[in-house]
Amino acid sequence: MNKKLAMLMVLSAAFSSAAWSATSEKSATYTAAKDAAATEYKLARARCDTIAGNPKDVCIAEAKSARVHTEANATAEYKNTLAARTSAAKDIADADYDVAKAKCGSVTGNEKDVCVKQASADKIAAVANAKADKKVIEARVDANDDKRNAEYKVAIEKCDALAGAGKDNCVTAAKTKFGK
Repeated sequence: MNKKLAMLMVLSAAFSSAAWSATSEKSATYTAAKDAAATEYKLARARCDTIAGNPKDVCIAEAKSARVHTEANATAEYKNTLAARTSAAKDIADADYDVAKAKCGSVTGNEKDVCVKQASADKIAAVANAKADKKVIEARVDANDDKRNAEYKVAIEKCDALAGAGKDNCVTAAKTKFGK
């Protein structure tokens, strides 16, 4: 019995260490991505200082957008949740809008109005797509849960035909299979 207990303790420690290592690695990757984004932004921003006028505004907006893209994707990957991915998509849409709006600064008159409206429409579309993707994924998760519950009920119903230990084993197997 002591050997089994010792083996369980060793395995538990190994799994805990592996889980901690994976979390630590994930955190390190996230931090590295954020640091790289900051460094790249500083370099890109410095290149923008040699430009003047609207091209400089576009350059700065593109540098900021690249940073937002990298940081948002890193955060979404690190958190690995649907909410984080949706938030990242919205942040990226905002950054892309800022770039498009900056590019509109080089045109005048009605063309500028059309350009700004198009940038706004593109942002609205990107945010709407992010929200729609979230809803679709949530609906699929709900549908899978409903299917799994229905399959569980069928399995339990099949167990009702049995009696005694056979029924108990059948119910236990169904609960284990369907996580109930």
